[in-house]
Amino acid sequence: MPIEILSPIIRILSVYRAGMVLFMGMEKRKKRILFVCWGNICRSPMAEYIMKHLADQAGLSAALEIDSAAVSSEETGNPVYPPARRILKAHGVFCGDHRARRMQAADYDRYDYLIGMDAVNIERMKRIAGGDPQGKIRTMMSFCGRNAEVSDPWYTGDFAAAYNDILAGCKGLLEQLLEEGDR
Repeated sequence: MPIEILSPIIRILSVYRAGMVLFMGMEKRKKRILFVCWGNICRSPMAEYIMKHLADQAGLSAALEIDSAAVSSEETGNPVYPPARRILKAHGVFCGDHRARRMQAADYDRYDYLIGMDAVNIERMKRIAGGDPQGKIRTMMSFCGRNAEVSDPWYTGDFAAAYNDILAGCKGLLEQLLEEGDR
């Protein structure tokens, strides 16, 4: 085949190959996840640190921004509740120097996923955000296919049950993020 005919094909293949390299090498925007509970001292920081742990194990830490917040302000500035910290430690999950904070309206625009632990959290999250026009606000257990709430261990004392529910939700979320990354 004459070079004149091959030249455009080679150019197309070069562009295609370069596009693939550029596509594979392009920096994608981090997925941002905000876990929310009542006071940001039990369930939502447990979810934050469990998700960070799972992301680290999957090699996705750099691709995710993970935080947590409260729908109330009564615990603002307080650390993770000691029994929550202990259950995380028992499972090898590092719990950093977390300080409770209240969710802000601007969080809705900042985060891709805003995940509440129960129906009251969801209602208050929507109130703080001024609604949920983009469908970003979801329940934790929806990620593992369960129509349930993560019960509040502050009241139940059952931090193991909360840990297991949150772990199941985080694993489901991670699976969804991996599927989205394949698209």
